[in-house]
Amino acid sequence: MSATGTIFRVRGSVVDVEFPEGGLPSTNEALRVRADDGRQVVLEVQQHVDLRHVRTVALAFTEGLRRGAPVEATGAPITVPVGERLLGRLVDVLGDPIDRLTPLPPDTPRGPIHRAAPPLRDQARGRQVFQTGIKIVDLLTPLARGGKAGLFGGAGVGKTVLLTELIRATVERHHGIAVFAGIGERSREGNELWLEMRSSGVLEKTTLVFGQMNEPPGARWRVGMTALAHAEFFRDERHMDVLLLADNVFRFVQAGGEVSGMLGRMPSRVGYQPTLASEIAAFEERIASVAGAAVTSIQAVYVPADDMTDPAVGHLFTHLDAAVVLSRGLAAQGLYPAIDPLASGSNLLDAGVVGDDHVRTAEQVRKTLAQYRELQDIIAMLGLEELSVEDRRIVARARRLQRFLTQPFLVTEAFTARPGKSVAVADTIRGCAAILSGDCDDWPENAFYMTGTIDDVRARRKAR
Repeated sequence: MSATGTIFRVRGSVVDVEFPEGGLPSTNEALRVRADDGRQVVLEVQQHVDLRHVRTVALAFTEGLRRGAPVEATGAPITVPVGERLLGRLVDVLGDPIDRLTPLPPDTPRGPIHRAAPPLRDQARGRQVFQTGIKIVDLLTPLARGGKAGLFGGAGVGKTVLLTELIRATVERHHGIAVFAGIGERSREGNELWLEMRSSGVLEKTTLVFGQMNEPPGARWRVGMTALAHAEFFRDERHMDVLLLADNVFRFVQAGGEVSGMLGRMPSRVGYQPTLASEIAAFEERIASVAGAAVTSIQAVYVPADDMTDPAVGHLFTHLDAAVVLSRGLAAQGLYPAIDPLASGSNLLDAGVVGDDHVRTAEQVRKTLAQYRELQDIIAMLGLEELSVEDRRIVARARRLQRFLTQPFLVTEAFTARPGKSVAVADTIRGCAAILSGDCDDWPENAFYMTGTIDDVRARRKAR
């Protein structure tokens, strides 16, 4: 039942509300209050302070709120518009359009941002590979249909570009729906993404949900839950496959830390909130698939100071099926996508899932690249000429493998003037096997850079 209270205290984004004794709203319940300038501010209950007071977090700026203002309890969690009418639209944490297009119709379906994950007995248990068309991902870190993958990397190594390419792959190859959660993104990045997706023709199959960097921590903290509400609607009501992309999950953790500090909680390891593990679990466990409809999640994760031992990064690792680690060193060499083949991994790289030939080739590629990395210090000190004949052969093949696993993306054609390539995993295996067997030892290294299949490399070599 709904009740009416009054504002008791306003401290930044934290608002204490007083209710009659016995009429306290439950945690995660939405409250509504009208600011002096006419704006409606949504509050979410986080704590019961005593028998008459609750502590809430505002999902908008609290300027214009004053003590004694009436507050309405809705009796339910925050609900947002969902469904087909949101495809092609850019909305905020409350589902309100921010793309300056037509308003949503009043009869648009709504869904709660808080709900339980599907029971384990209803969740799909298959291990089907999600083909992306990106060579190094499909070969070394295959993604699971209905699984969760993380893109780990510092600033400026290509996480957002890789996510955008994966949206295109989903819409064009898998004919599914994509939901993009921009958590703590810059306004410029959101605008560029929207323009890029509109020009590439995939916007009509995508919903973009943004909690921007300049918004209060409550909005950034809950925008991932809003994106989940959209994905769950298409999974449960329309029985469609959904690709859920989040950029960047670390900003979700940061916003949770800000909220925790404002609520007066004692910090935990490295200053993170004490509820870090439970907050990440509440988000990740809802990303689940059911029979006939899969939610595949790919999440960009900013790694602070490139420190993979950071507590937030460590907790996220435990929920993922695949980890794609981006390397600043490879990005500095222009080897894009700058995925570290030795630090990345996937639970699906198993002979029972992808086949013996795939696993064998992937292991040989990793072994060759690992040997090259071990020899780099010797090469730097003594030069390539001091290596044995066998070591020089390994170095030559590893450098060709590195360049063969680079790839021009469809979403970067306007910037690189290179036509984008999408490569089947069988062609990737065939190309790597040819390099490892020595068939390409006399081919120039630059013929392998930023191309598609081994046949494309052969054609480029002949053209030169």
